[in-house]
Amino acid sequence: MVPETQYARSGDVSIAYQVTGEGPFDIVFVPGSGSHVELAWEVPVIRAWFVRFGSFARVIHFDKRGTGMSDSVSPATALETRMDDVRAVMDASGSERAAVIGLSEGGPMSALFAATYPDRVWALVLWGAMAKETRTPDYPWGDDEAESLQAIADIAVNLSERPRRLEARAREACPSSTEEEIKALATYFRNALTPGGAADLARMNLAIDIRDVLPAIRVPTLVLHNTGDPWVDVGNGRYLGDHIPGATYVEFPTEGHIPSTGTSGPYVDEIERFLLRAWDAGAWEESEPDRVLSTVLFTDIVGSSERAAALGDREWRKTLEQHHELVRRQLVRFRGREVDTAGDGFFASFDGPARAIRCACAISESVGELGLDVRAGLQTGECEVVDEKVAGIAVHTGARVASQAQPGEVLVSSTVKDFVAGSEIQFADRGVAALKGIPGEWRLFAVEH
Repeated sequence: MVPETQYARSGDVSIAYQVTGEGPFDIVFVPGSGSHVELAWEVPVIRAWFVRFGSFARVIHFDKRGTGMSDSVSPATALETRMDDVRAVMDASGSERAAVIGLSEGGPMSALFAATYPDRVWALVLWGAMAKETRTPDYPWGDDEAESLQAIADIAVNLSERPRRLEARAREACPSSTEEEIKALATYFRNALTPGGAADLARMNLAIDIRDVLPAIRVPTLVLHNTGDPWVDVGNGRYLGDHIPGATYVEFPTEGHIPSTGTSGPYVDEIERFLLRAWDAGAWEESEPDRVLSTVLFTDIVGSSERAAALGDREWRKTLEQHHELVRRQLVRFRGREVDTAGDGFFASFDGPARAIRCACAISESVGELGLDVRAGLQTGECEVVDEKVAGIAVHTGARVASQAQPGEVLVSSTVKDFVAGSEIQFADRGVAALKGIPGEWRLFAVEH
């Protein structure tokens, strides 16, 4: 019996989700590029997954925004927005903590979610996933960017051929399936995304790079990959297994991206064993995380000493109070958390880099009403949580990035820039800089606002 489709509200977008099965813990299943919560039950292999998962857990699966039965908005949104959708679905379904299974392109978002919200995730499974979409000299397993862009352009060409192309794609994804399974999978693909939505999402996915996130994942993690995966080279899975602390990596000598109904048993067996073992070991027990992935923001007023001298103590104190009020107003608006304030500077943390960037830009614009200029710098990285405050090398790096900013400028590291793919935030390359006390060279980017 197909479970009832329900909706969770994430901002102003409705996210379709279903809940099935029973068990002592929850599983949140994060699909690949496109999905359809109701047609999933018509695809034998996906139906088999959900039935099997539902035999030992409560399973929550959903359509990402702009796909399937969720609202028809652009699916090409920043990973942090899609993380908000996961939180909305978990909240709506009454799930406080869950094991998260990320399939294919759903893997990077699941990994980022586990690192950012360790209080909501107690185990992670990455299945046919990747850390980075495109090939570079330091990551040879990604797709060729030029070939990918051409494939994306081809999506909008000769739309009458789309059904045939999607059937061919289904055969490539699951070559050992029966004709019935292939046709059901092709129908699922066709209803998961519109042609324009598929192109937009594929274009955005080219910017995915979560390599810097992997060391910050502190929950038990299982990585599964096929040696003959035509879509996501096996090197991607091996990289994930090597770079996530304590990860268990399991490789299957199988062709295709996903198994057929008849061959999926070993995959689900592996997931069940892993989750039950982690559950029995107490991984689900909630504890205060001592490390978390955060974006830190530093701001300070440019020329504050000169301005204070010109205004006098009383007027400067009044100006400073107004400045602080404006900054705190923007922190509330963008879900930032004030960590420290010293003189005319603010230090805040965020659970998403796009929100942090937009907050920094809003601060810069709002304090202009006072005739002030601020410089701002941001960095995203693993932070220690000490007395509910964040600390560590990412914090020091953020402070050093801020020191490089010009008056009125919001400056970010390349790590921050990579994490906001799909946010429509634009950047100008400010070149490479040495940050005092921080090893290596850092490429910095100014936000265009």
